[in-house]
Amino acid sequence: MKKYLLLLVFTFAIRYISTGQSPAAPTPDVLISIGTLHTDLVYRISGKDKRLYQLFLGPKLINTEVLKQIKNSDHQAYATYGTGNLFEPAIRMTHTDGNASLELKYVSHKTENNDKNVTITRIVLKDPEYPVEVILNIKAFVAEDVIEQWVEIIQNESKPVTIFNYASSMLHFDAGKYWLTQFHGDWAEEMKMQESELTSGIKIIDTKLGTRAHMYQTPVFFLSLNNKSDENTGELIAGTLGWSGNFQFLFEVDEKNSLRVISGINPFASEYLLQPGKIFKTPSFFFTYSNKGKGLASRNLHRWARNYGIMDGNKTRLTLLNNWETTYFNFDQPKLTALLDDTKKMGLDLFLLDDGWFANKYPRNDDRAGLGDWQENKAKLPDGLGYLVKEADKRGVKFGIWIEPEMVNPKSELYENHPDWVLKFPNRPEIYYRNQLTLDLTNPKVQDFVYNTIDDMLTKNPGIAFIKWDCNSMITNPYSVYLKDQQSHLYIDYVNSLYSVLDRLRQKYPELPIMLCSGGGGRVDYGALKYFTEFWASDDTDPLERVYMQWGYSYFFPAISVCNHITSWGKQSLKFKTDVAMMGKMGYDIQVNGLSANELKFSQDAIANYKRLSEVIWHGDLFRLISPYDENRACLMYINSTKNKAVLFEYTLNARYGETFNTIKLQGLDPAKTYKIQEINVSGERKGPLSTENGKSYTGDYLMNIGLNIGSGQPLTSTVYEITEPDGQ
Repeated sequence: MKKYLLLLVFTFAIRYISTGQSPAAPTPDVLISIGTLHTDLVYRISGKDKRLYQLFLGPKLINTEVLKQIKNSDHQAYATYGTGNLFEPAIRMTHTDGNASLELKYVSHKTENNDKNVTITRIVLKDPEYPVEVILNIKAFVAEDVIEQWVEIIQNESKPVTIFNYASSMLHFDAGKYWLTQFHGDWAEEMKMQESELTSGIKIIDTKLGTRAHMYQTPVFFLSLNNKSDENTGELIAGTLGWSGNFQFLFEVDEKNSLRVISGINPFASEYLLQPGKIFKTPSFFFTYSNKGKGLASRNLHRWARNYGIMDGNKTRLTLLNNWETTYFNFDQPKLTALLDDTKKMGLDLFLLDDGWFANKYPRNDDRAGLGDWQENKAKLPDGLGYLVKEADKRGVKFGIWIEPEMVNPKSELYENHPDWVLKFPNRPEIYYRNQLTLDLTNPKVQDFVYNTIDDMLTKNPGIAFIKWDCNSMITNPYSVYLKDQQSHLYIDYVNSLYSVLDRLRQKYPELPIMLCSGGGGRVDYGALKYFTEFWASDDTDPLERVYMQWGYSYFFPAISVCNHITSWGKQSLKFKTDVAMMGKMGYDIQVNGLSANELKFSQDAIANYKRLSEVIWHGDLFRLISPYDENRACLMYINSTKNKAVLFEYTLNARYGETFNTIKLQGLDPAKTYKIQEINVSGERKGPLSTENGKSYTGDYLMNIGLNIGSGQPLTSTVYEITEPDGQ
């Protein structure tokens, strides 16, 4: 012991003599606090090793400085590979000298206020041995309680480095248990919900489809801490990635029962050569924290999406009639003109012409030909699209058009003239999905072709007021002639090239409504939705199935963005179909001339009701009251910000003999106000009286604590109520 003390004194003396100063005291830890109205995310810069650690993510604290008392926090905010991290890294790269390790030390940080509601914090990390920087970007939307994260990777080595992992976000949690709610499906069966407990090891949700990324797994999740969350109770985060290509959510529970959640582009087959001086920017991961269940998380995301995430989220939408189920590919000019009359007759805003209007050498009479040849088919439309635009204008309705600009049929002039524009392997048979292939958007010439196709159509026909942008195939032949020896860039460059085209279009056409469609609901994410006003949820429009699908979408996407159409799918009543479609952005894809007089009158009245109430549905707060996953019925409501108007939907899905349903307690109302209950969308063919609650008035306190006796014992029936504070109250 004496020898140790003598050595310590000797070391101190030598350091003092050589520097003239006493040894520096350990650098204290520094906290970086990022907050919203009800949430704090706090990082710690270690004074010891200069690494950045996540210290806290949870409810708003009075003073985040108390977190300095936390000891032994070792959750690296953006863990690397090769320097002590034994678990899944957020980033992995190989340097030009072959070294596969990376160390990131804190350099600086800065917080900027974009406006009173948005702050951006940029944290710069740098490898002490290599000229590599990683910038963590955290944007906080204060009022919406939403946090956005993305990363920028910069390298200045003499040659390209290879990055293998490049997460947008890494979050850490310490809880007793973790419950993951995920969504999956296929064509016509999207958004099936599953919940499971995360156990030791890794759970991955991902996709490798390239374009229709949401076809099998959906880029959204709930993560509940300690206990399962329900609508109004439980601690959780709701997360989603803004990326229209291959994504990955990785959940890893370690030996201490700590959880790290890594979100970003799927690194599968996508190692990326990053050139000197270039910036690799990841897509954004969005999340919200709630300690009051899934309902609050949804309302946070909805408000954020309307304000920031969706094109014109606080504006109005057009109600439309689509011709697809009326005509499919079999139509001509007179038939379409008659459908314009039907659009006007129904009281709708817009007629949408779907697939089949284009191509001449290989006419688009089915899905096996013509895709890519975007000229009006002269046999079907001898006077072109301009004629239909003018005829629509004469009737006081608008005209919209379907297009699938990213795809091509092998049986097309485009394929014949530009086979090098198509993604396909040079020495293997072509693999088709829906008889088509994907164009190589990484090629600037193809980008110009896609942009010019749409721009020329809109320039020639400036009256076109709506576009439905479809994408019916995943990338089935992932090889690009243009990329040459950088094939692993394909999945990333394709999506960024798509966004580049959409950026150009939005610069010239900033207010044009465009529906995002992808073989149904195959592409639904906030990376794309900033360019689109809405999305097509599924090709399955059976209203029973749609209750479940639309319920699932409602967790992460606001009603204004979810397109729901009344169609021939399902054998339920027209009223049930209408009531289900009304819970989002309602439209029609139905043979109007096949409706009876009563059905036509009902539809006209329902459309008028919808237009009158759409402001509440589109922009109001959503409260899910009874889940179809819990009972044989579903119930939800929307209420406006002033709490003087609400719309309540009730769907009886099934009812067993003798089954009775409990009263439904409403939410979100002002307890001191009095509200009148009025049933709407009453069918002329309805049997029996109106609801016993129709025309009655109750206080908000009564409605939220006692509830309403609504619903039916009849399977596949529905009721819709307008709930209004009387004028002058």
